[in-house]
Formats: sequence, structure tokens, C-alpha cells
Amino acid sequence: MAETLYRKYRPARFKDIRGQEHVTRTLRGALMLDRVAHAYLFAGPRGTGKTTIARIFAKALNCENLKEGEPCDKCSTCQAINESRSVDIIEIDGASNRGIDEIRNIKEIARVASSQNRFKVFIIDEVHSLTKDAFNALLKTLEEPPAHVKFILATTEPHKLLPTVLSRVQRFDFKKLSLAEIIDKLKHIVRSEKISAETDIFHIIATNAEGSLRDAESSLAKLISVSGTAITLDQAKDILGFIPTDQYAKALDLILAKDQSGGIKMINDLYVSGVDLSLFTDGLINFSRKIIIAKAVDSPKESLGDEFLDDHLQYVEKIANTVESADLIKIINRLIQVRHDLKTSPIPQLPLELAIMDLAI
Repeated sequence: MAETLYRKYRPARFKDIRGQEHVTRTLRGALMLDRVAHAYLFAGPRGTGKTTIARIFAKALNCENLKEGEPCDKCSTCQAINESRSVDIIEIDGASNRGIDEIRNIKEIARVASSQNRFKVFIIDEVHSLTKDAFNALLKTLEEPPAHVKFILATTEPHKLLPTVLSRVQRFDFKKLSLAEIIDKLKHIVRSEKISAETDIFHIIATNAEGSLRDAESSLAKLISVSGTAITLDQAKDILGFIPTDQYAKALDLILAKDQSGGIKMINDLYVSGVDLSLFTDGLINFSRKIIIAKAVDSPKESLGDEFLDDHLQYVEKIANTVESADLIKIINRLIQVRHDLKTSPIPQLPLELAIMDLAI
């Protein structure tokens, strides 16, 4: 289950993609007008659909029954690409094949006409990992590829690409998916798998996925593989190791109440229970930041409603109305220092303990 869930529910057509409408709409338009560029760059965070859309685009370029820019997903060409049997769709992991020899091999393959399809499509993932010499070897082919060749480059770090590469491609920037988009997909999977799950589970998984649908689907797969057909909130917290929002609210309450003893006890309880204190600190910083946002905006529900369950949003609004921004800024700055100190501290919980004592004076 953990291995097949993501593959099983991987979108097969543009209309099934969530969260990247600006990309799919433009690509479909290019296909319908027959104005497809020779090279594309898909840039954005991990798990946001770059490789999936690259595969769909490659399929659409070669589909025998393309309709309104959508591959039919039924013809022999579409089926061959879906089953990774097409010799004309070449996927390359740039992190593992980053040298000049691999690029020379790509150039040799590109010279040969496609054996079955209209286009030979090279999908190079993590393209920023290529060496400088490899990039230079690719430039000429990237600028003037044979008529039967298309390139789709994907990266999470576009700033590492040479300007000469960026100038030769049509770039699309992928965005992180919203909580609502991730939750919608998780609910679809659970319904399809005939699994019962408490509603809050979807929110917890989506929040911790930080905009990556792939990460969310992997977490759900792990949960299903352990819990079976019925998943509870307690199981989700234990199995996935996520830190509940309640813990951040509790820590902030103790700091604002100047409760040094309670704060130190909480930190040690978290450490003993195996919580990653770096992740906890990151979460507490982010939680405090959202309270500052709630203070600054006219409608916290409109700005933060997708990021919190109703009871947590009520807490955020309450604290925002009672605490001063200067106090929150002090807490955040101190926690940022803690995040740095945790890397070198000989006692894991010491930086947080000192911060609690400092902030709760």
C-alpha cells in the first residue's frame, strides 16, 4: 500500500491535476494551437506535480486522439506511456546522471528519430544537479533540438540553473498546494479505498505536508498500511509522529503565563516521548507567526481559516486579542536562536529550557 498508493491515484489527464491550473491551462492551449515550445522548465517545491504534468504533457504530444488539449488515455500510445513502455519517453534523474557522458548519450539518442510516436520527449528531473560541463554540453541541443524532440526539465532549485539554460526554455513556476486541495485529494483516496477516517486526520496530514501532495499521500499510505480500514486521530499522531497544534498552544500559554516550571516540564516530557525538538521549535515559531498575522488582518478566519481547525482558530483569535505584538516578536526571535543552538547543544533540551526561563521571567 505505501508503495502503490501514490502511483495508483496519480493523475492521468490535465483535468485531474490539483492546484496547478495556471500550468495545465497554458499547456493545453499550446497543444490546441499547435504552438508547443521545444523546451520547458517546470520549477517548484517537491511533490507539487512537476513530473506528473511532464508525463501527461508528453502523452498529449503523442496522443492519437487528442481532444481540446487532453490526451484520450485510451489509445495504444497513451497506454504505452502510462505503463512506462514507450521508448520515446525518456525519463532521466539528473541527480544520478549528472555528468557530461550522460548528456552526450542524450544527444546521441536525440539524433535518432522517434520509433513509434510523433515526438521523442526527454524528461530530466532535478536538472539543477547536472555539472557545469554537462549543462554546457546540453545547451546547443536544448536551443536547437531536432524537430522530433522536446525537452521538459524539472527542478526544485531553479536558482542553481545557468542563465544560458533559463534563456532557452519556457518556464512554469509550480506553487504549493493549499490545505483544501490536499484534503480534497486525501478524502477522494479514502473513499475509493473504502476506509473510514476521522475528519481531523486529513487536516493534520495536509498541514504537515507543507504543500506537497506527494508527501501527504505517502503519509496516508503509511497510516493505512498500519491501521487497516479504520483510522483514528490517535493512531495518526502516534504512527506519523506529527506534533498536534494543541502542544504549540500549550507551550505558548505557559510562556505567556510566566510559568517556568510548567514550561520546562513540558519540554522534558516532549523529549522523553521522542519528539524532535527541532521540529517542535519550528512549529512553535510558525504558530506564533500566525498569531501575529491574526493581529494584523481584519479577518483571521479569512486569512488563516484553511490552516486551522475551528477550535484552534478560536484560540489564535483569542490570543491575538490579548497579547502584544512586541511579546510575540520577542518569542519568535528567541526561538529562532534556539533553532540554531539546538544543532550544537551537548544536551538536546537545554536551548529550549533556557529559552523558556528567559521568556517566562
